[in-house]
Amino acid sequence: MSQLESLCERLYLSQDHQERYRAEQYLRVFGQSAESVSMCKAILDSSRSPYAQLFAASSLVKVVTEQALSASVKLDMRQYFLQYLESHGAGLETFVTTSLIQLICRMTKLCWYDEDQYRKIVDDASHLLELGAAGQPGLYLLGLKLLSMLVSEMNQPTPGRTLTQHRKIAVAFRDQSLLKTFQISLAALKQLQITSAAETKLKEQAIALALACLSYDFVGTSNDDSSEDLGTIQVPSPWRPQMEDMTNMQLFFSFYSSTSPPLSSMALECLVRFASVRRSLFTTEVERSKFLAQLVAGTRDILKQQKGLAEHSNYHEFCRMLGRLKTNYQLSELVSVESYPEWIQLVADFTMKSLNSWQWASASIFYLMGLWSRLVSSMSYLKGDAPSYMETCVPKIARAYITSRLESVTTVLANSALDDPLENAEQLSEQMESLPYIFRFEYEDMNTYFCSVMDPIATAYSRGLVPGQDAVQLEVLEGQLTWLVHIIGAVIRGRLSSSTAESQETIDGDLAARAFGLLQFVDSGYHATRYDQISRQRLDIALLTVFQGFRKVYIGEQVMHSSKVYVRLTERLGIRDHMMVLTVMLTKICTNLKAFGCAENVIQDSLTLFSDLASGYMSGKLLQKLEAVHFMLQHHTSDDFGFLEEHARNRTIFYHTLSKLLFMEDAPSNFKSFVAPLQQVLVGLASTSSGATNAAALRQSVPQQTVVGVFRDLRGIALATNSRRTYGLLFDWLYPAHFPVISCCLEAWADTPEVTTALLRFMAEFVMNKNTRLAFDSSSPNGILLFREVSKVLTRYGQHILRIGQTSNPYSEKYKGIWLSLTVLTRALAGNYVNFGVFDLYGDPALKDALDVSLKMALSIPLEDIIAYQKVAKAYFGLMEVLCHSHVHVIAACDTATFAFLLSSLDSGLKSLDNSVCSLCAQAIDNLAGQYFKGLQAAADDKPNTTAQAISEHLRQRPELLPQTLSTLFEIVLFEDCSNQWSLSRPMLSLILLNEQIYHELKHRIIASQPAQKQVRLASCLDKLMTDVQRNLEAKNRDKFTQNLTILRHDFRAKT
Repeated sequence: MSQLESLCERLYLSQDHQERYRAEQYLRVFGQSAESVSMCKAILDSSRSPYAQLFAASSLVKVVTEQALSASVKLDMRQYFLQYLESHGAGLETFVTTSLIQLICRMTKLCWYDEDQYRKIVDDASHLLELGAAGQPGLYLLGLKLLSMLVSEMNQPTPGRTLTQHRKIAVAFRDQSLLKTFQISLAALKQLQITSAAETKLKEQAIALALACLSYDFVGTSNDDSSEDLGTIQVPSPWRPQMEDMTNMQLFFSFYSSTSPPLSSMALECLVRFASVRRSLFTTEVERSKFLAQLVAGTRDILKQQKGLAEHSNYHEFCRMLGRLKTNYQLSELVSVESYPEWIQLVADFTMKSLNSWQWASASIFYLMGLWSRLVSSMSYLKGDAPSYMETCVPKIARAYITSRLESVTTVLANSALDDPLENAEQLSEQMESLPYIFRFEYEDMNTYFCSVMDPIATAYSRGLVPGQDAVQLEVLEGQLTWLVHIIGAVIRGRLSSSTAESQETIDGDLAARAFGLLQFVDSGYHATRYDQISRQRLDIALLTVFQGFRKVYIGEQVMHSSKVYVRLTERLGIRDHMMVLTVMLTKICTNLKAFGCAENVIQDSLTLFSDLASGYMSGKLLQKLEAVHFMLQHHTSDDFGFLEEHARNRTIFYHTLSKLLFMEDAPSNFKSFVAPLQQVLVGLASTSSGATNAAALRQSVPQQTVVGVFRDLRGIALATNSRRTYGLLFDWLYPAHFPVISCCLEAWADTPEVTTALLRFMAEFVMNKNTRLAFDSSSPNGILLFREVSKVLTRYGQHILRIGQTSNPYSEKYKGIWLSLTVLTRALAGNYVNFGVFDLYGDPALKDALDVSLKMALSIPLEDIIAYQKVAKAYFGLMEVLCHSHVHVIAACDTATFAFLLSSLDSGLKSLDNSVCSLCAQAIDNLAGQYFKGLQAAADDKPNTTAQAISEHLRQRPELLPQTLSTLFEIVLFEDCSNQWSLSRPMLSLILLNEQIYHELKHRIIASQPAQKQVRLASCLDKLMTDVQRNLEAKNRDKFTQNLTILRHDFRAKT
């Protein structure tokens, strides 16, 4: 025992990784089988080492979760550990009792339906509470902890169990025990409130239990408690008396007032959930009004006394609670509350104080802004004479927001230790979502104030760096303008979601004119030297958000050209219509792309705006008419746009956008001049490599980035070819002239993932037949010729990759290139533009070589890695699906070991959590089994099928392959949640028809695996599966089988 205790201490305490690993290896025997139960019990009985006790308890949790134990063993364990907890629990270390309680809770959940004793767990915990109340406070704490962990265990999925199994038990616990548990928590809180000398631990456990009950996932919605959108809590109707009893809510307010964090913040979390209780729970409107009145009164008292709000955790939860009041109740209900006038003024003052304390309350402002935006947006629905006080409160809040943001710029620059709110993109975005409603409430007055603030700042900034001025002052102005421009962008974008009068378009124009007016000087004079400054880059990103907002609201198919937004734009800047706005935007985009080569975030936002403008039908057509676009189509090299060298990843979207604009017109001559710079690069590569024959010279003489760049550019162009016409232009340019260069580049840089990734991504896009763009003439050999080039690329790359052994980074150095190669082949095989029979007919090895090398590459990845890397899995199983559909003879021709690996991999893929992977595997199995079945039928009619014969030989050597797959499919459909049931049903019929005897054996095995009380019902359901199903794979027969399977699954799962 001493040796075991020493090992356990090393396992949990050692700082040496190797020592911990050795201890783990020695101890791994525990927890691997049912026999471990008695050994772990012996450790708990004999050892006084807390680490040995912890190890024994955690090992038992693992055994209970993963191993099949008999009912008698589990009952004995339950009784033993409850008694152990009662007799020893008060003297154990906290981490040991936690593990023991987890064990009891896990057993209770997994055995909930086995015996009545498991469902009496709340009574067992109550017994501990009674003993604790009688003079053993340690047991009182354990009783509360047991209930708290029980609620949490029931509320979260269990490893190795399906979501359906989890929800079934969770709902049963909710209906039978949760309300009683909540009542126990309330009684404990009341008792502990009375007992002034109660330990903090007891209070903490009691409030944690109440919070766990209120946080329960009552209807399976899985709300994220950390998000603002907590959602309405669907409290069951039997809870109504507890919710309508006002003393219960007051209990939490009192508990908050008498405690400090974390207890007080947990009390507020409980009150947040009270505020989120569904409206329909209450018996009458009167009861709901009383409930709301108490919530308002409670929050009013906290605001008046400022009790506990100096603590950050309390402050944050209180802001959440205020936000929930308007989410769950109408403004008309709030104004009807007696204390509303005082409450709304206190909330307004609290909001303004929070805005001014931005460095302390930055994460909480979101909830307050959301509250006010919802209050304002409800004003149009407010009826009656009761005042809302929005007219006095909202403008003050909007002004406080603006002034506090401007002051934050100076504060941050003066103290570098502070976090800059402009750096937190998520919080900035959240605040800007709420701002438009607040800003637009008294829009005209608010605009007047805003312009009075912005105009002097813009004027000062327009002067640049004047003599005697510190550059820091310019940085302050840039930061303040950044905030103001972000606000303009948010307010203009808010026009989409606000039902405002057309007269507000004029004010939108006034604001837009302020932002557009900045363009007159931000890129000239001294300002043009500040592109490398963070504050300057933020300002340009803010301007791009204004452009995006203006584009969405005022440039589009549904927008009137005579919009009043242009009245002020014309007056102030001479911008009269869409075309002039687009000219301004595009000019700024060009400037950014040229000037901000050092700032990838500005480049990305500029390219996103450019792409969005080009993607709209109307805006794209308008862009075509602009001189700036014509300039970009003629000048698009790195000499014109430096970012193409510094941020090569953005090249693809740049060329994609330009190509979209280019292809809007049917002008082959324009395409020729557009690709002239790329033509020059490709010709240069060919010349350097002696006509694409000297890969070594190419690698020695040409920078790697040049090659990467050209393939990224080509992929961008290929992405934009969505029709036969546009694809034909690209194909005729590249083939046959430049494909030798592509192969030579691959040969030269086969060991350089950055180059091969760019090249293979281009090939994957180039060979994909989206929108049937690869539609060659019936007499054209282009489809066959294209596949030959694909074969060359795959063969050449495969020869290199198959030589790579173990690497430190297998994904980047090996797997990524393989999945891209498999994607290239899959798209080429599935493109329906090649008659693959031609290759065999004329002895062309291109198809065979491509298939052979691709299979070898796929097989070089261990199956566990295929499953682990999602992109690898999708590419691998996508190829398998295509092969099983159109080239099953290739799979049949493999040796038996390879054939077995491929089928086993499909079986593993069926268990994937990714539905797309699971469906691909099901389709592949259906194709394989279906063609095998048809081959056997043909053989029975004296029409021998060599593919079927080869598969039969494989299955003779490995007869377990297909039955195992069928078993997996049945387990998934019957016992797990699957949203792709239709896909999974298709291969099941094919597999059943291949060997009905095996199906009957499997059926009996599945029935026997179920508890005795379920076997008769499952047998009855399975007997109906093949009703009216014939021995064929015709579509009508398949649909009948799928229908029967759906009924079987529903009938079985509805009663279990």
